[in-house]
Amino acid sequence: MPVQRILDSTMHHRESGSGTPVVFLHGNPTSSYLWRDVMPAVGPGRLLAPDLIGMGESGKPGIDYTFADHSRYLDAWFDTLGLQDVILVGHDWGGALAFDWAARHPHRVRGIAFTETIVKPMSWEEFPEGGRELFRAIKAEGVGEAMILDDNAFIEQALPGTVATGLTQGDLDVYRKPYPTRESRLPLLRWPRSMPLGGEPADVVARIEAYGRWLTTSTDVPKLLLTFRPGPGAMMHEGIIQWCEANIAGLETVRSQAVAGHHTPEDRPELIGAAVADWADRLGLRS
Repeated sequence: MPVQRILDSTMHHRESGSGTPVVFLHGNPTSSYLWRDVMPAVGPGRLLAPDLIGMGESGKPGIDYTFADHSRYLDAWFDTLGLQDVILVGHDWGGALAFDWAARHPHRVRGIAFTETIVKPMSWEEFPEGGRELFRAIKAEGVGEAMILDDNAFIEQALPGTVATGLTQGDLDVYRKPYPTRESRLPLLRWPRSMPLGGEPADVVARIEAYGRWLTTSTDVPKLLLTFRPGPGAMMHEGIIQWCEANIAGLETVRSQAVAGHHTPEDRPELIGAAVADWADRLGLRS
């Protein structure tokens, strides 16, 4: 699988096919492996799924792994590959990075599909009740370090606990492999601490507000929201879905009655792939 020299490090990605580039962006604590069964269901096209910096098989430079850091490396990856007229597909923080990149590069985007992602800053009351205690603990100094850096809780508990259909030991081993040490798990801690809750962290809230303005005004860029009957850890509850439908320009929503946890590409890859393919082809997004 291709590895590119990106800034002071390297980024790995999966790639197949040719034609219109369709870029799949994962979130925390996964990697491009998340899309292994979605990509074949989406083809044709040039299908690419990078491992975010510090994650999967990408390099682990000595950075803070803030949202801005991930965005900077991802910008360089898009530019190194010369990607234009892109269809973006995002999950979790991958959706947030897709929105952020599109808002800053509007003339390079054909459309965006997303599932279980961050569309707006939230109050703690808007965040799913089942996750509030966990995220308050992670954001607490010392507690989050013990949970994620020492105990690797995002891989060992949170990930398998938010997949409705379960993960095989082999799948979990793939996700576990990049994080053998305390130091290697820093990205897994930074992501939940970046969740825009109660106005903090201010820098991430500002980035999300900026792409939120683009989402509400970009009528020329089709968008697809994929939802499922909520399984374990599902984040985009009905209130958030309705907010999307009322505020995001050019949005189409596909509501599946299949159950899926937060990691929808693990639970329902064929449904996601088929929905993206149908949407892209109906709207003539693929050449």
